[in-house]
Amino acid sequence: MLPSLKDLFALPRTPEDPVTGIFLSSGDPTAAEICASAGFDYLLVDGEHSPLSLESIQAQLRAIAGYPVLSVVRVPANDEVIIKQYLDLGVQSLIVPMVDSVAEAEAAARSVAYPSAGVRGVGAALARSGRWGGIPGYLPRARETITLVVQAESAAAVAGIEQIAAVDGVDGVFVGPSDLAASMGLIGEQTHPDVVAAVKHVITAVQGAGKFVGVNAFAQDQARDYLAAGADFVNVGADVALLASGARNLAGAFRG
Repeated sequence: MLPSLKDLFALPRTPEDPVTGIFLSSGDPTAAEICASAGFDYLLVDGEHSPLSLESIQAQLRAIAGYPVLSVVRVPANDEVIIKQYLDLGVQSLIVPMVDSVAEAEAAARSVAYPSAGVRGVGAALARSGRWGGIPGYLPRARETITLVVQAESAAAVAGIEQIAAVDGVDGVFVGPSDLAASMGLIGEQTHPDVVAAVKHVITAVQGAGKFVGVNAFAQDQARDYLAAGADFVNVGADVALLASGARNLAGAFRG
């Protein structure tokens, strides 16, 4: 079976070689393959804020699979039916957004595990996840291959982060500064000192719980600051943002 995100943190890394990745938001397998060849540690296929279908996610997973980079996928909601479908596609590293409480973290943990530990529907013989029945012993071992990351992106999540991170079945936490800022009455101010302090509080608390923690930070100086604060990984961009920036810069180079 392919490794998942938590396996990255079992390997030694240095501050000069941080774990980094970017969002894939275009839904295009060619864009996914180009980004897969770039040298990132992981690519985060975003099912929350992007126009992705199950078919387009599967196509991107297949495009990425030929390269030495991990696929991570964010689901649109903390919903056991949606999570089941994403897992059956072969997603092994899953981010669940808007997890604000212990109860919501526990629901996500149940969704990624088969009974009796969870509520994931059993359909491995029909799905890419179990290679259509081709992986011996897949069902009892499936949860071992999955990394569950819950996303802390509200003031409520920050307030309860110690308890959320301690939930059995939660492997790591990903911080979303944009929604966090909005929940703090600072929409669009991801780098406001209060937001940065909240993010760093989450980093410290999650690591204290023995889990790994990442954060979204497109500005390189901010990304490096969070790494210095102890973040295990940083999401440093997005395919659509790179295309938009490159296209505008090129067009601007030929305009007065």
